Amino acid sequence: MGKAARNKTAAGRFFEDYRLGEVIDHAVPRTLSGGERALYHALYPARGALYSSDEFARACGLRASPLDDLIVFHTVFGKTVPDISLNAVANLGYAEGRFLAPVWPGDTLRAQSQVIGLKQNSNGRSGVVWVRTRGLNQRGETVLEYVRWVMVKKREPEASAPETVVPDLAGAVAAGDLVVPKGLDFSAYDFAQAGERHRWGDYAVGETIDHVDGVTVEEAEHMLATRLWQNTAKVHFDASQRTDGKRLIYGGHVISLGRALSFNGLANAQMIAAINGGAHANPCFAGDTVRAWSEVLDRAETAAPGVGALRLRLVATTGAPFVLRGEDGKYLPEVLLDFDYWALVPV
Repeated sequence: MGKAARNKTAAGRFFEDYRLGEVIDHAVPRTLSGGERALYHALYPARGALYSSDEFARACGLRASPLDDLIVFHTVFGKTVPDISLNAVANLGYAEGRFLAPVWPGDTLRAQSQVIGLKQNSNGRSGVVWVRTRGLNQRGETVLEYVRWVMVKKREPEASAPETVVPDLAGAVAAGDLVVPKGLDFSAYDFAQAGERHRWGDYAVGETIDHVDGVTVEEAEHMLATRLWQNTAKVHFDASQRTDGKRLIYGGHVISLGRALSFNGLANAQMIAAINGGAHANPCFAGDTVRAWSEVLDRAETAAPGVGALRLRLVATTGAPFVLRGEDGKYLPEVLLDFDYWALVPV
């Protein structure tokens, strides 16, 4: 008999494994290409002109068409899953997200997170972990940063709880802190090629938009997406993780579906500049038909020529538009996503 083999596999982190202030460098760096763009546009009905055409992007002052903002978000998010949410009960929310620089085919992204908050739940079996994550390119430049908080299982319920620290997070990214990509210029924006005539000034604060269309989620598509983003959270690909035998759809998949559906009514909301907040209100499963509606929350000018910013609430739902919460103040069961973001729009 040989020596007993040492355990070479990892079960992931549990709540008691986190320490306030620790910095986690996530594996594995990933070089992005046009392949990710093609798959993204196959998975979601995405057709924003700036992300579909090099020529359109050049006419808007960029050197070529960058990769979709949510490709960058999903890639960076996926890097963090083995260290942050492999043993998550739920991904609870987002805040203070900013897209700081375009990502181009050929760029390599890696991710780094810092633990900024910890709070054990009253049941003693789980706790909430807050992290600030940065996505960095091959030159060490931060291209994306955001905060998210996750409910994570404890390994041992009787394990002592860390001191509670809940971070004070901004309710929204200030308009003055939005980063407009260098060179972006919508002065000669081609509305006909973009698909709609609606400008920044055509939207009023408080206006709501029914995006009309729906997409039925297929098992194969959301599984492909989870693998594409290298998301290893067990509840997304292992049907034995839930008592109902269902695979929970990655919340980012719902974000991308909602964002793509918003083209009908917001085709000129070209670039996501910031993520102010977000909640995955209810789980989504294969067979659900996802629809979307939006509310205009705010408007702001930018210093870039021809470029304005709209703050938008995007709601993904399996129900009717323009209904969000019940009389008890809780999200209605058909609401899947409540997502608050800034988008750059031609004036």
